[in-house]
Amino acid sequence: MAQFSYVAMDRTGREQRGTLDAPDQEAANVKLRKKGLFPTKIEIAVTTKAKSGQKKKKGSGFNINIGPIVIARKKLMVVTRQLAILLDAGLPLIKSLRTIERQSTDPSTKTVLGKVADTIETGATFAEALAAHPRSFDKLYLNMVRAGEASGAMETILDRLAGFMEKADRIAGKVKSAMIYPSVIMTVALIGISCMMIFIVPNFAKIFTDMLGPGESLPALTQFMIDSSGYLMNDWPYIIGVVVGIVVLFKIIAKIPIGKFCLDWIKYHLPLFGPIIAKTAIARFGRTLGTLLGSGVPILGALAIVKETAGNEVVTRALQKVHDAVKEGEGISAPLSKTKVFPEMVISMVEVGEETGKLPELLTKIADTYEEDVDNAVSALTSMIEPLMIVMLAGVVGTLVVSLFLPLTTIIEKMAG
Repeated sequence: MAQFSYVAMDRTGREQRGTLDAPDQEAANVKLRKKGLFPTKIEIAVTTKAKSGQKKKKGSGFNINIGPIVIARKKLMVVTRQLAILLDAGLPLIKSLRTIERQSTDPSTKTVLGKVADTIETGATFAEALAAHPRSFDKLYLNMVRAGEASGAMETILDRLAGFMEKADRIAGKVKSAMIYPSVIMTVALIGISCMMIFIVPNFAKIFTDMLGPGESLPALTQFMIDSSGYLMNDWPYIIGVVVGIVVLFKIIAKIPIGKFCLDWIKYHLPLFGPIIAKTAIARFGRTLGTLLGSGVPILGALAIVKETAGNEVVTRALQKVHDAVKEGEGISAPLSKTKVFPEMVISMVEVGEETGKLPELLTKIADTYEEDVDNAVSALTSMIEPLMIVMLAGVVGTLVVSLFLPLTTIIEKMAG
C-alpha cells in the first residue's frame, strides 16, 4: 500500500489537495472519483524516510531529471483536430490514439499519446488518462473531455475544443505581433543611437576641443550629448546592471499576487495597447465560458476554469467575485456588472442569454465580436505605430545631428576672425 498526494476538483469547481493510501495510481483515482472528486494530478507522496533513502543512494549512480514530457500547444491543436476527425469516422478511441501516435513525428507527442493509450487499456477513462499529464492537458481540456464522456458525444466536444484552441491561438498571435513590432523597432533604434554615441560623438568632441581650445564652452545641447556619450562609454557596466536589476525586479513583482494585479491593471489601462489587452481578455472569457457551458460543464466548474485561464489578474479577481456570487444563488449578469471590468454590451448579452436559456450561444457571439474588434484594433495600431516610430526616430537622430553641428557656427566665426 502506497501513499499518494493528489490535486483534484470537487463538483463546485473548487480545488482540493490531500493524500490517501492506495495499492496503485489507478486505485487512488477510483477512490477519489467515489468521493466526488475529479483528479488532475496524482503522484506518490515522498516521505521523510524515502528522502533519506534517496540521500544514501546519491553516490551510487547517475540521477538525471529532464522534467516532464509535454505536448506543445500547437501540436496539441493538431492532435485534438485529428482525434475528432477519427472518432467522427467511427474509429474506437484506442485505435484513434494509436493511429495518431504512429503518424506523429514529434517525440513528445508520441510518448504522451502512447502513455494515454496504455492507461486507457488498463481500464481508466479518457479523462483519467489525460489527468496523469497535467502539463499537456489543462483543466479546460480535462473538463471538456469529461463532459464528452458523460454526454457520449466525444467527437463533437473534441471538434469544439480544437476550434476553441485554434481561435485562441490566432488571437494570441495577433496581439503578440502588435507587441513585437514596436519592440523590434525600438531595439534596433537603441542599438543605432548607442553606436552613434560611442563611435561618432567622441570624435566630434575631439574636433571641438582641438579647434576651440579646452577652455571654450560649447552649446548646452552639444555638451549634454558629449557628457552622455562619456557616461555611456565609461559606465556601461552600471547601465547594464540597472537594466538587469529592473528586469529582475519586475519578475519578482509579477510573482507576488498584489504585484501581478498592479502590473496587469497597468497593462489593462495602457494607452494604445490597453484596449487590445482588455478586448482580448473579454474574448477569451466569452469563448472559454461559452465552450464549457455548451459542452455540458456545470456553471460553477466552468467559472472556476475560466478564472484560472483568464490570463489577467484583473479579470481573474473579477471572475472570482462572480463565482462566489453564483455559488450563493445569484445569476451571472448582476455580479459581472458589479465588477466594473466588463462593458455594458457584454453584461446585456449575458443577461439576455440567461433569460432565454441561450447563454453559451451568446457568449460565443461575444467572443466573435471582440475577436473581430481585436483584429481591427491590431491592424489600426500597426498602421499607426509605423509613422509614429519614424517621426520619433527622426526627432532623436535629428536632435543628435543638430547638437553636433551647433558648435560649427562658433568655429567658423573663430576661423574668420
